Amino acid sequence: MVTQNINLPELIERFGSEEKCHAYLESVRWPNGVLCPRCDSNKISRIHKRHQFDCDLCRYQFSVRVGTIFHDSKLPLWKWMLATYMITQSKKGISSNQLKRMLGVSYKSAWFLSHRVRAAMGATHGSSPTLRGIVEVDETFVGGRVRGKGLGYKGNKAIVIGAVQRGGNIRLGVIKDRTKKSIHEFIKTHVDDETEAIFTDEHRSYGGIADHNTMHKTVKHAQNEWVVGDVHTNSVENVWSLLKRSINGTYHKLSIKHLPAYLEEIAFRFNNRENDYLFRDTVRALLSADQLQYRDLVA
Repeated sequence: MVTQNINLPELIERFGSEEKCHAYLESVRWPNGVLCPRCDSNKISRIHKRHQFDCDLCRYQFSVRVGTIFHDSKLPLWKWMLATYMITQSKKGISSNQLKRMLGVSYKSAWFLSHRVRAAMGATHGSSPTLRGIVEVDETFVGGRVRGKGLGYKGNKAIVIGAVQRGGNIRLGVIKDRTKKSIHEFIKTHVDDETEAIFTDEHRSYGGIADHNTMHKTVKHAQNEWVVGDVHTNSVENVWSLLKRSINGTYHKLSIKHLPAYLEEIAFRFNNRENDYLFRDTVRALLSADQLQYRDLVA
């Protein structure tokens, strides 16, 4: 069952019942037929009333939720589908309070649900290729104002770093400081060694990232120099604008502890901005991601 470019009325029509949701998840998880998650047998009997299966080989009873992020969730699947759609389609994200109101659930349920979706989104980056071609790298400070401190105070702020491949994907992360070690470590992890060029501002910690097959060019922001030919960091700075609009206009506040999860969500939507099957691929990520326990999330 393919789900391409669906709108909200189509979503409600396709996923308005538990039966439809179970059928869709089964088609995504087991496109070639249901397999027992314990022994991989395809000799399966269906228990229709409970939306479950019984393995004829090992007698294991299971549903499509077993071993997925949906496992142990008491929310009906149609609420999961609606929440997933809203999260993937909201360019600046959607707050847990908004999900709470729209789904008719508690704040705790909405918050936990949204973090499980973010965890699934983040899990997809491990299989993505590193950035190459022309890559822009920049960092920004994230955090609110402190009473009695000026606008330049950074003692309460987290440092977010990003790398964007021109016309391609983005990688975001939190680093402990702006030292050469921290910045170079992030670049080495997310930027391919065969990259043609890396464009940054003039911050001294970027020095030394060039090698025999990768150029390093800079723009001097301190001197109001923003573009020199094709050298600029405008692409990654546009992401900072989106990030800060999301925090100020949607989430209003978030903890440094969970900041990486929000960055994964933003990066996932950005990297799938031209994906006609975004909803389906997000559901697929939910089915393949590891389970996330509430106690681990709040520990």
